Amino acid sequence: MDDTYETRQREMLDEIRADFADTAHLTGCARPSPAVEAALAAAPRHRFVPEPWRMQAYDNRPLPIGHGQTISQPFIVALMSELLALRPGARVLEIGTGCGWQAAVLAALGARVTSLEIVPELARRAAATLAELGVQGVEVHAADGHAGWPAGAPYDGIIATAAAPELPPAWTQQLAPGGRLVAPLGRAGGEQGLVLLHKRADGRIERREVLGVRFVPLTGHEARRGDGRWGDDDGEA
Repeated sequence: MDDTYETRQREMLDEIRADFADTAHLTGCARPSPAVEAALAAAPRHRFVPEPWRMQAYDNRPLPIGHGQTISQPFIVALMSELLALRPGARVLEIGTGCGWQAAVLAALGARVTSLEIVPELARRAAATLAELGVQGVEVHAADGHAGWPAGAPYDGIIATAAAPELPPAWTQQLAPGGRLVAPLGRAGGEQGLVLLHKRADGRIERREVLGVRFVPLTGHEARRGDGRWGDDDGEA
């Protein structure tokens, strides 16, 4: 990475820390953990955005990636990664690969990631970028994320980067006991909230809304039936 990108990446991390401090009363996270900061630094955001946006790659905001989709705001990527509370070797299902940056961050945290993307071209591009960067432990599938990915279940973590009106039952069914799920819920153009679910060992689900966000809607089978300060999406699923 050249000096310009390195400087911008450091500035991005400073802005993320400031956003964590500003929202700590809502999220319970006063600052990103060293592991999450290291993962963000290890996943070069500029490699995941189209060439015309490379110089803006480390702005703390979403950017276009084509097909009407965006790469998520860095603060939101950091927060959702933090809320998953992953251990090395954790199995994670990502709904909405987008450009692949969130998957790369999760892989840098030591997770084994199954990532689903409903737009085939985005899935192909993300897989190619991850391969070019030598990112290990990520499988990208062009698939409808509404039903999850039963073949890899159960998952220690599930993360969604598109908002469903209601939580698809398959997601909680595929979450392992002790696992966490982080997803935006709500309708496009309406109120959305970032929700954290924790599945207890006995199967009970604990749920809390973390903060208001704005994501594109989940698409695909059944999802079509169904506005905050922070966020944006990394892709549709």
